[in-house]
Amino acid sequence: MPALRDIRRKIEAVKRIGQITKAMNMVASAKLRNLQQRLEGFRPYRKKFEEVIDNVLGAGTINIQKVPFLQQREVKKVGIILITADKGLCGAFNSNLIRETEKAISRFHKEGKEVELICVGKKGITYFQKRAKVREAYPNVMGKILMQDARKIARSAMMAYLAGEWDEVYVIYGYFINVVRQVPKVEKIIPLSFEKSSEAEEKKVSYAYIYEPEEEELLSEILPLYINTLIFSAMLETAVSEQAARMTAMDNANKACGDMVKELTLFYNKIRQASITKELMDIVGGAEAIKG
Repeated sequence: MPALRDIRRKIEAVKRIGQITKAMNMVASAKLRNLQQRLEGFRPYRKKFEEVIDNVLGAGTINIQKVPFLQQREVKKVGIILITADKGLCGAFNSNLIRETEKAISRFHKEGKEVELICVGKKGITYFQKRAKVREAYPNVMGKILMQDARKIARSAMMAYLAGEWDEVYVIYGYFINVVRQVPKVEKIIPLSFEKSSEAEEKKVSYAYIYEPEEEELLSEILPLYINTLIFSAMLETAVSEQAARMTAMDNANKACGDMVKELTLFYNKIRQASITKELMDIVGGAEAIKG
């Protein structure tokens, strides 16, 4: 039977852990609000960027094979940009992204394709640095989501594609749906493809624009900017998802600490009562023995 002093120490330790998890929940909640505002402001920007490119592509006859980042070619080497968090304590968020990446690598290997990674975030770097071929690693960039970091990552992927080292480029990141649901998402970013649904084409009003310079030259200039936007959007989505997952995980941990304190307190009271009863029985037994 454990000593009462040990149980008291355990109760105090669990209470301290509960205070820490509560504080981390509040910090994650504050960060989530700020990042979510940035994300809500950036999603319409990305959507408008896509509409502009759609209009340029629909302006006239464009030879896709002459436009970088739209060229379709035989795929032998695939590049994957994996975006994870720098820190843990966010439930299965990082594990889900890593598992999705392993599935993608396995699928490409079965198709006879070589795979190379660009890892963004410490968790992905730590896991894959000895398990897969990592071209570049970007730790400590997920604390502050900056466009300059997204440009560096996008530039590396674009140079690898233009040099023929990669034939396709995918990005894997955490897509934010709501506070309780974040899902891993795999998105092909090079070569780009813009497929319109028939429903959207019926409702959308088309306009004829005159572009200068020519469409092919214009696309060559704006597509790299769009790829920068895709990488920045993926980083922002992952950062928001990370804080939402951490807030949920810390809330669950805080509730678990409360339940554990209740159970330990009940166990403590039972042992204390048993100890008191035993002492009383010893006293009564001693008194009876003296009388006898």
